[in-house]
Amino acid sequence: MTTTNFTFYATFMLAITGLTFHRAHLLSALICLEGMMLSMYIGFALWCLQTEALLFSLSPMILLTFSACEAAAGLAILVGTTRTHGSDLMQNLTLLQC
Repeated sequence: MTTTNFTFYATFMLAITGLTFHRAHLLSALICLEGMMLSMYIGFALWCLQTEALLFSLSPMILLTFSACEAAAGLAILVGTTRTHGSDLMQNLTLLQC
């Protein structure tokens, strides 16, 4: 395993671990999800560079665009829940209150 592969796997697993253990606040969960998306982007871009696949060279940019849209939607949900519930605690968010 090369150091780039190890770094990619380590960042992805660190983001999953953070999402698993530190999900008291919605903002920390969103940051962990964003870290997972960015590590996937880096891995996908490195894969395209290593294989020299011209067909898939645009795919990392599409993934980064979807990641930015996901971050914008997540922050909009964060602002909405903070305004309605008064905090961003995950234990206060239930579907029965919506």
